[in-house]
Amino acid sequence: MDRVTISSDRWQLYRLLSDPTRLRLLALAAVEELSVGELAELLGESQPNVSRHAAPLRKAGLLSDRRQGTRTLIRLGTGTRNDAVVLDALATGRELCEQDGSLERIADVVSKRDDRTREFFARPGHGDGSLGICPELPAYLFALAPLFPNRTLAVDAGTGDGSWLDVLSPIFERVVALDRSEAQIERAKQRSAERGFNNVEFLCEPLGAGSTQRVLGKGADLVVASRMLHHAPLPREAMGELVALAREGGFVLIIDYAHHDDERLSEQQADVWLGFEPEELR
Repeated sequence: MDRVTISSDRWQLYRLLSDPTRLRLLALAAVEELSVGELAELLGESQPNVSRHAAPLRKAGLLSDRRQGTRTLIRLGTGTRNDAVVLDALATGRELCEQDGSLERIADVVSKRDDRTREFFARPGHGDGSLGICPELPAYLFALAPLFPNRTLAVDAGTGDGSWLDVLSPIFERVVALDRSEAQIERAKQRSAERGFNNVEFLCEPLGAGSTQRVLGKGADLVVASRMLHHAPLPREAMGELVALAREGGFVLIIDYAHHDDERLSEQQADVWLGFEPEELR
């Protein structure tokens, strides 16, 4: 998009950006991709009003959106920062958002995305079931081991019930199982004890905690995050934190759902995101 597909005349652009609510909306969308509901909370507007204000901005190419199940997520359009008028509008909108406090509330609003997830995984009985050894495990071990020439330390990020420990513990000298849920850490400990693994350490901490890095030292040879990103409020930020856990030359293995429209996973498993398109994580 060159100079924002502002196919409208310049006077129309000025008219479009003359509304304070649209300026604030534009500024908030420039900071973070937000749902209509989240924008409504930040702006103090109803969701229909937010959609009404967003529609002409989207038509002018200033905003773009995408669907996630029943939610619409809105972000600043690509190429918008090449236009002087839009840059001025963003600066003005940011000032307005700083004055009303909405800018600093973005982090709080985003953190609410995984409230249900936290509650879900805090239940002691979540995921209870058979801890029997997967019959395909020997094949997994045989296929995985040669891929990692250095097998000193592995991190299982978002370990959950510890199912990946069955694969990592026999291959690596040391494994750190990381999860922010005490209930899940206890389940992983139970699994590890039943397997007789004596090379696994457990950390009940959120991803990105500074103490985790101190435990890992120079970093892990392999960081595994299996079906974790769809529970993260900010998946791209979580990816950066996963990379930070790996040593220089180490590997990060991320396994998650492709984009889908099955809302049952959100309802039954407290998923924040209905999978991902590859370009969303680049």
